[in-house]
Amino acid sequence: MIKIKGICKQFDDKAVLKDISTVFDKGKTNLIIGRSGSGKTVLMKTLIGLIRPNSGEILYNDRNLTTMNKSELKNLRREMGMLFQGSALFDSMTVLENVMFPLTMFTRESKKEREKRAKFCLERVNLMDADHLSTGELSGGMMKRVAIARAIALNPDYLFCDEPNSGLDPKTALLIDDLIHDITKEYNITTVINTHDMNSVMNIGEKIIFIYEGEKAWEGTKDEVMTSTNKRLNDFVFASDLFRKVREVESLFNEEG
Repeated sequence: MIKIKGICKQFDDKAVLKDISTVFDKGKTNLIIGRSGSGKTVLMKTLIGLIRPNSGEILYNDRNLTTMNKSELKNLRREMGMLFQGSALFDSMTVLENVMFPLTMFTRESKKEREKRAKFCLERVNLMDADHLSTGELSGGMMKRVAIARAIALNPDYLFCDEPNSGLDPKTALLIDDLIHDITKEYNITTVINTHDMNSVMNIGEKIIFIYEGEKAWEGTKDEVMTSTNKRLNDFVFASDLFRKVREVESLFNEEG
């Protein structure tokens, strides 16, 4: 579980995060949504300690990230897995070597033990036969799955995903969503996903916070999104013709019922 209490962040005179408080629950897919420039990327970077807030607290099971020194922060990051927007795989490494990388960095396991763990993670994302491939031989969806395998290599308590479906076709994006959701449940991870993909919201949005101009403008579940009366949220969600039509159909059924 991660608790955020009154997080504020300014760059020069510009307030980017304004008194944000929420809880990201363990074993759930927690989504941060909002338009580009709303502050959700800054919030994600603040959560993992890349940016220090001007005020507020970020509590990892009552451990305050905002007061940690470099050594304490490094220890906390060993409990984190990161899935970056562009996958961030190393071109000079094979698939297996990419997944082994955090194990090499943060553990003292033998090479044989690291290989065993990396192959297990690749098997978990259905890439057991791709361990010898170079990154140039991978499709976009395969790259995301390798990145997920690497993110869970250290068996993290916390998983952070930055736009995991960026650049993927809708079918592959759905598969990645389901994989992240299944891994979250299977390993009881606190997963935080930064996204603007409404398909992801409606597929795996167990806990959603909507950021608008640096403020938490709404909080709820994927089921509550469709019935929300929050105008700013509705303008964001129903900017898509598909979701506008879905809501119109639901309203029609409710009237007839």
